[in-house]
Amino acid sequence: SDPAVAYDAKHGVWMIASLPISNTSQTPAVVVSRSTNGGITWQRPVSVDPTASSSDKNWIVCDSWASSPHYGNCYMEWDDPYTGEILMSTSSDGGLIWSSAIGTVNQASGIGGQPLVQPNGNVVVPIESNYMSAFTSTNGGVSWSGLVPIGVIQTHTDAGGIRSGPLPAAAVDGAGTVWVMWEDCRFRAQCATNDLVYSTSTDGTHWSTVTRIPIDPVTSTFDHFIPGVGIDPATSGSGAHVAVHYYYYSRANCAVSTCQLYVGYISSPNGG
Repeated sequence: SDPAVAYDAKHGVWMIASLPISNTSQTPAVVVSRSTNGGITWQRPVSVDPTASSSDKNWIVCDSWASSPHYGNCYMEWDDPYTGEILMSTSSDGGLIWSSAIGTVNQASGIGGQPLVQPNGNVVVPIESNYMSAFTSTNGGVSWSGLVPIGVIQTHTDAGGIRSGPLPAAAVDGAGTVWVMWEDCRFRAQCATNDLVYSTSTDGTHWSTVTRIPIDPVTSTFDHFIPGVGIDPATSGSGAHVAVHYYYYSRANCAVSTCQLYVGYISSPNGG
């Protein structure tokens, strides 16, 4: 379950992180499948934390910035579903060996983190906690900061029984600006439907005011949720090319028998 893909340019390794599924109560922790020939063949999965009893909502990223002091490091994030604690592990050899799992400096809890690497080697991890938040590492994953707030989460429950929620989608531009996006209803009357909103940061600590993506008027009946964002790494700042996919209903108050699920796309050629 929960596959996430990363490429380690230093070691020439593709990695797929995923959650093993077991018919026992002791499900193994997140594992990494490795390919050194462009995905033609795959090695046996490597357990990131063999001592963990379980794991949830994993994500992986590798530092492929050649100028970074931590070039070739790969970072795995997940949470312990029993305690909610955020956990991180680091590999510096192409995913063969992973460090012992450690939490944030204050053992914070959260879910759905997406680690991103800036060109200077710093790692920023947007994550949902009691609010949209982030934590960072400036030493190649040796230690991790506490959570800092990005913005309060205000969300409308999506209709039709669909499984969704305000987990972050995140990306980094070519200069290291981090974008975090989620579904949020603050701009709608009575919080009746979700827009997609975002905030940006150059250091993972200071974040811009939450901004609405103007997909349609705030008076529309459309409900937007589960975004995914990508940024052309050759672009940045006011010239950043940002692309967003998302799901939506044309009517937010539909029922299981009437909801029609669509996929949407919107982009910006000038950093939003």
